[in-house]
Amino acid sequence: MTGPPHILVVDDDQEIGALLKEFLGMQGFMVTTVGDGAAMRKAVEAGRIDLVILDLMLPGEDGLSLCRFLRAATRLPVIMLTAMGGETDRVVGLEMGADDYLAKPFSTRELLARIKAVLRRVNDRGQPEGEAALAAPRDAAHRDVMHFAGWTLDSGRRQLRSQDGVLVEITGGEFDLLMAFLLNPQRVLNRDQLLDLTRGRVAGPLDRTIDVQVGRLRRKLEVDPKTPELIKTVRGGGYVLATEVRRP
Repeated sequence: MTGPPHILVVDDDQEIGALLKEFLGMQGFMVTTVGDGAAMRKAVEAGRIDLVILDLMLPGEDGLSLCRFLRAATRLPVIMLTAMGGETDRVVGLEMGADDYLAKPFSTRELLARIKAVLRRVNDRGQPEGEAALAAPRDAAHRDVMHFAGWTLDSGRRQLRSQDGVLVEITGGEFDLLMAFLLNPQRVLNRDQLLDLTRGRVAGPLDRTIDVQVGRLRRKLEVDPKTPELIKTVRGGGYVLATEVRRP
């Protein structure tokens, strides 16, 4: 990334747009604000965007549809904003591919922390706050290639290939979670440790993001996601990658 990160705020509430433009601008970000999906698409096509803050409730095309478009057409990280703060809404947003989720009304400082955490994950910068004994995604060499159960992950290119060599698209959050498992194979990792390794503790005590991300990874990696053989659940403990990892 060259120059200050460019944040695109997609929200039809002009007061929120103006607030975020001023606040994030004071934090050193470039900020563009738009009020609907059509304007968002034009902004994405027109210039370099590093992260999208996307409201769920928008006139015309809603935030979930726009998030689905961003996941299919770009690799931009997405933080979803919404006045609907229930766990179901949060899970749906994450299922659509959002990297993080924040309910309105929100603290601008909390939003800033989440933006920094997402950008840090995307750019492999900084060190996690987790246990020193755990290998973290950002500890891996930028061109490390790992093989597991017939799958191949090129961490430098962020490319995941199946046993047949087919490229499988993964989001930034899925990549970081998979890296945490691959760097700590056959080791039980609880939710707090996985949050430390992938999100730098930017989460509440009831945050279920890890469970959602694990479910998404299973649907991409497992023959039968309902009876997983690669990423297994450990009752009362967390999750474990139950296979060996090889590096050429």
